[in-house]
Amino acid sequence: MSKTPDSSVTQTVRVAIVQARYRADPRAQFAQTIELISRAAAQGAELVVLGETWLGGYPAWLDHCADVALWDHPPTKAAFAACRRASVTVPGEETRALSRLAADLGVVLMIGVSERVERGPGHGTLYNSLLTIDADGTLLNHHRKLVPTYTERLIWGPGDAHGLRASDTAAGRLGGLICWEHFMPLARQAMHEEAERIHVAVWPTVHDMHQVASRHYAFEGRCFVLAAGQLMHQDELPPGLERATQPAPDGLVLRGGSAIIGPDGRYVTEPVFDREDIILADLDLEAISRESMTLDVTGHYARSDLFHFELQDTTRKEPHT
Repeated sequence: MSKTPDSSVTQTVRVAIVQARYRADPRAQFAQTIELISRAAAQGAELVVLGETWLGGYPAWLDHCADVALWDHPPTKAAFAACRRASVTVPGEETRALSRLAADLGVVLMIGVSERVERGPGHGTLYNSLLTIDADGTLLNHHRKLVPTYTERLIWGPGDAHGLRASDTAAGRLGGLICWEHFMPLARQAMHEEAERIHVAVWPTVHDMHQVASRHYAFEGRCFVLAAGQLMHQDELPPGLERATQPAPDGLVLRGGSAIIGPDGRYVTEPVFDREDIILADLDLEAISRESMTLDVTGHYARSDLFHFELQDTTRKEPHT
């Protein structure tokens, strides 16, 4: 398919969101990642998306367990150590395996990871990151969440603007943001300026306000949005930390809610809660041109004579080898 955003030829692309239950065992989690991506590709997906820190694990214990902010609290320190061990390096063994898989299957991947820096400045720091891997296995983009949200600051460092960009991929021009970055107006505008055709919004779970943010992003940016959530059972919470919230009858602490949204803000696929699924849709990218007639926040609706937008610094400080 053409990668040019102004193509007059109707284009379609099949996309998939993998919504599955997280496994606290990193080996089991990675094995099911490979299996699920392969299943999505077998169903014709050209782009496969997995949610926020799918590899490494979303630290739901920060919000669902008590005493996590106490000084010198052994269960919390043990939970952080487990999170650090499960986090992946970029590049590293897991990311190289994903690149090989993408190339073997001919699919584009966007996947959330908890990232651990192994060497150089900032070594030992963890980041909430989003990776874009093209269908030839090339790692095209490596975005780190700009501001870890609230309790997340206990474990993740603040990211940079290096990854605030879209990439031309075999599935079209593709970008993404992580969770509450979708509530940051200037981060949204930075990505709108990148002329995304498809935007990936990764969340731990896509509850009501996250649905609002994802639909607003699609409407504002005149792009398709893949809002990706995941499932987590209370059994996967760290041992030794007392539950601070009342467990649901089914034991889920993350409930999914993945959905696909069109450039008019309407659902292409309705949110899917409380079950594992591979959510597929065929996107008509020409819909972006149709909807841009009324609103284009980087073009005729931008008033560049009145407003000026500039991204200050997109450098990344530490080396990646």
